[in-house]
Amino acid sequence: MEQESFIRKMSAKHLIMLSLGGVIGTGIFLSSGYLIETTGAIGTIIAYLIGAGLVTMVMMCLAELSVHEPSTSSFHNYATKYIHPGAGFVVAWLYWLTWTVALGSQLITMAILMQKWFPSVPIWIWCVGFMVIIFCSNIIDIRWFAISEFWMSLVKVLALSLFLVIGIAGIVGFVPIEGQTTAPMFKNLTVDGWFPKGAGAVFLAILSANFAFSGTELIGVAAGETENPSKNIPRAIRRTILILIILFIGTILIIGALLPKSAANLDESPITFILGQMGIPYAADIMNFVLITAVLSGANSGVYAASRMLWSLAQAGTLPKRFAKLSKRGLPVYGLILTLVGGLLSLFSSIFAADTVYLALVSISAFAVVMVWLSIGWSQLNFRKQFLAKGNTIEDLNYQTPWYPFLPWAVIVVCIVSIIGIAFDPNQRIALLIGIPFTILCFLYYQLFFRKKAENTLEGEQA
Repeated sequence: MEQESFIRKMSAKHLIMLSLGGVIGTGIFLSSGYLIETTGAIGTIIAYLIGAGLVTMVMMCLAELSVHEPSTSSFHNYATKYIHPGAGFVVAWLYWLTWTVALGSQLITMAILMQKWFPSVPIWIWCVGFMVIIFCSNIIDIRWFAISEFWMSLVKVLALSLFLVIGIAGIVGFVPIEGQTTAPMFKNLTVDGWFPKGAGAVFLAILSANFAFSGTELIGVAAGETENPSKNIPRAIRRTILILIILFIGTILIIGALLPKSAANLDESPITFILGQMGIPYAADIMNFVLITAVLSGANSGVYAASRMLWSLAQAGTLPKRFAKLSKRGLPVYGLILTLVGGLLSLFSSIFAADTVYLALVSISAFAVVMVWLSIGWSQLNFRKQFLAKGNTIEDLNYQTPWYPFLPWAVIVVCIVSIIGIAFDPNQRIALLIGIPFTILCFLYYQLFFRKKAENTLEGEQA
């Protein structure tokens, strides 16, 4: 039982923007050109469609769980309750580590982007400044956090939406493109064939696409702070998935159609290059602002999620109870502080131990996303079995995951295939070499130090 309760102030629009804040990052703005160059435009689109299908299934599973039992740090609690307490412990630490490691690289990225405008200002000053902004956003009030995240996410959504409109105008010839006398239409999409690097490249692109959609599950983390969760959570999930599919697939389609092959692997954003070719004034400065906002929004969302994971671990008795204490405004202050400290350590390791400590941390965080999604499908599968075994009916659920049990099994299988697929990518293989041993060690640590305590607590509650 929760000793202290979070304040329910988030609406459906706040949930949507929180999720989009975690998902829409530098990947779609910076890495999409490289992915198209290595996989082909059609292959990249197929990979993103498969990634969208997986995340849709994951979120349908999460919706049933979150609507029936809305709680902060939900999938940690669901894995604990419906899989194994040790599984919940592992999932929580993997997810905390994912966002905490990301915070270090996000601070560096924002500082480097700011130096394009202010080259004389040292990077560390920008890192400190953005850390203060993130702390203030998360410490003042949950409503303030929701509003700040709403507006930052809105900047990213509007930027991609405008790019889609301008890009379509360029494709059909309404907007002239430098070096082209006729409308390009969609010729670039298949200029080197459907799969220029073979079907294997498409399979590896699916792994990247899966990671591109990570962060959508933040809706589940915020379930315990949501107004009317039975209504707002399903609505937020449906709209988030729809927005992401339109923006991501649309952006890849436009970039694939308009980006010349010679420019696909440039250091700058492919979106910036295309807008520059179309004569859009101040394209580089506009995209620099959007990128800073995108990274700041992702860091803000990540700190929110990570601090709730620590609170949830403390509630389960696997962290000191101090971390389970909430402020008068219903915020996990100690979890927030520890997350920011972890982010600073990640930042320092990326500077002083990039090839050792930081590489290991990044590898674990990449592996963690798929593990969290797998746990959601597995939790929903077991939850429905237990729910019906207690004499309940399907009609008693306010939201029902469709096509049960096929859909949760599909999530489990696709996630396992994705994990196996990591082994075939030399650039990501280290995620398995470090992620699997880390997961096993986390589980063994729980079994050695917390299993007896959890059993005694459960026996006391039943008595």
